[in-house]
Amino acid sequence: MQIQVGKDTFQLVSKEQLILRHSPEAPMIYVGLGQESVDMYRGNFKIEDYVEERYPLKLTQTEQTEGGWHLVFEDKLEAIVTVKEELCKIDFIQKDERINRFWFRVTADGEEKCYGCGEQMSYFNLRGRHFPIWTSEPGVGRDKTTYVTWRSDVENKGGGDYYNTNFPQPTYVSTKHYYLHMDSTAYADFDFRNKQFHELQVWEVPKQIRIESADTYAGLAGKLTEYFGRQPELPDWVYNGLIIGVQGGNERSFGLLDKTLEKGIKVSGIWCQDWAGKRVTSFGKRLQWDWIYHKEMYPELPKKIKEVNEKNIRFLGYVNPYLVNDGVLYQEGKEKGYFATKSDGSDYLVDFGEFYCGVVDLTNPEAYDWFKGIIKKYTLDIGIDGWMADFGEYLPTDDIVLYNGQPAMIEHNHWPVLWAKCNYDAVSESGKLGEVVYFMRAGGAGTQKYCTLLWAGDQSVDFTLHDGLASVICGALSAGMMGCGLTHSDIGGYTSLFGNTRTKEVFLRWAEMAMFTPVMRTHEGNRPETNFQYYDDEDTMGQLARLTDIYTMLAPYTKTLVKENAAKGIPVQRPLFMEYEQDEKSYDIQYEYMFGSEMLVAPVYLAEKEEWQVYLPEDRWIHLWTGEEYSGGEVTVPAKLGYTPAFYRKGSSYTELFETIRTKYGVK
Repeated sequence: MQIQVGKDTFQLVSKEQLILRHSPEAPMIYVGLGQESVDMYRGNFKIEDYVEERYPLKLTQTEQTEGGWHLVFEDKLEAIVTVKEELCKIDFIQKDERINRFWFRVTADGEEKCYGCGEQMSYFNLRGRHFPIWTSEPGVGRDKTTYVTWRSDVENKGGGDYYNTNFPQPTYVSTKHYYLHMDSTAYADFDFRNKQFHELQVWEVPKQIRIESADTYAGLAGKLTEYFGRQPELPDWVYNGLIIGVQGGNERSFGLLDKTLEKGIKVSGIWCQDWAGKRVTSFGKRLQWDWIYHKEMYPELPKKIKEVNEKNIRFLGYVNPYLVNDGVLYQEGKEKGYFATKSDGSDYLVDFGEFYCGVVDLTNPEAYDWFKGIIKKYTLDIGIDGWMADFGEYLPTDDIVLYNGQPAMIEHNHWPVLWAKCNYDAVSESGKLGEVVYFMRAGGAGTQKYCTLLWAGDQSVDFTLHDGLASVICGALSAGMMGCGLTHSDIGGYTSLFGNTRTKEVFLRWAEMAMFTPVMRTHEGNRPETNFQYYDDEDTMGQLARLTDIYTMLAPYTKTLVKENAAKGIPVQRPLFMEYEQDEKSYDIQYEYMFGSEMLVAPVYLAEKEEWQVYLPEDRWIHLWTGEEYSGGEVTVPAKLGYTPAFYRKGSSYTELFETIRTKYGVK
């Protein structure tokens, strides 16, 4: 990278491509004043901004330093720019304390594509749209043209839109072979609609903007994860089979485990999210948010855990960073003063849908250690080997006081990282890193190191593009570009509302995709009784046994991908262009993925399909189920249930493994 500075101009060039440019005619930085309005309802945020002032800054003084340049923008702002090889860092010093809005322009061109901004579920390529960076509920339906989204908006302000996500991040990757990260947890909006520039807005002067380049996208992934940290490897036990999501107490949950095993379905774990008890609300079955095992529903749970461990099966639970105000742990935390409060010192309780919870103040070191101790004492110490580490995106912003004194508008996007670190520290300090897996949906910059496994969140139980099966494919690709290369989803989806219910076809299409992800896990959903469940259908159990068996057969290959993610930051599910950089069409594909370097998977994400059109980069490809050979381009292949299109490279070092799968489970 090179810096070019004139009297009142500045440029950053990388590999002969212009990245940043400032001149009197084309300012790089704008600042101003604004007043926001934020309304939260059950994790859904309505955010509006009134910009009172906005004006461009002139570059009025330049001084060369040992590592770069010191730039002065009027009496408002200073920037310390340093360049070392392929890395440029711009550190900002705010001189005018009135500034609370900041806009930064990055040079663009019409052919450029951008990816990232956290885990985006609707669009992989960000160009042509803007993306608010604010962790929240992703919404139900996420498509303003659908009935489910409309009903959710009308009834609970929860329909969402294309940009709503549990895991936003002020970072993107450009096809100019660089990534840009803005070091700020304030509300931001990355706007990629202009053909000449990207405009990055944030509601404070950021600490730093970091731009780093590499020759390849795999190289970029390595540099980005070297900065944020990398996910640890998964425990070996997860590859033993399916993690079944069941609930209802000892008799029902362990009875369903026995039924699943009797049908020949390999099981690696039993996940009982209601291990701490349940609540029934109008939304459906919810949990008792008091993270101690429920002695009536799960009597002698530690003993039962040992029994399933003897079958080489692990037990998983559920935890989140809030405590219901009628629980035992809430009373303990309240006595110790470990919850966030209102400005008048009274309790701050958050409405989670017909029950109210205290916010454990993770910025308070004593409260942080206390909650970390809860995870150790009530979860790890009774033999639980995994859990859903849910939520993290709900920190309110109105009249809440935190121990560290930071405004909630600044701490909100940081909250998922604190929550991830709390789980990580509990596991690490217990000496169980590499043995335990917890999965999270909320995230932010820095989550990567502390998240053992990402989970795609609460998708609708359908084939809709913005909130169904397709959305988890897009989500995995974008999260992978941000350094979270281990992800999975609820097989069959989770959210069932307004007459939208899971079908057998949705479940099986989701399951056949899930065998080509790091982890296979089912979920009964928010309304188990009215949605299709695999254990109620003999044919489905037979098909699920086959799919799970294939997943376990793939384990030697999958483990190498997980190891690569931990060592180099290269995601398990990766975009086609990460392996085929010269293939221009691959940059626009968001519903296919490379499963490592040797396999290409094109899941069937629409209903009632017997054939499926697939794009193959120029190479020699072997169809996993038929053995038929293909070259690059558009091809149409058979795609009946259980045979989602999957291909491997001809001559792959794993050819013997893939052929073994085809011999046993291919199309006869």
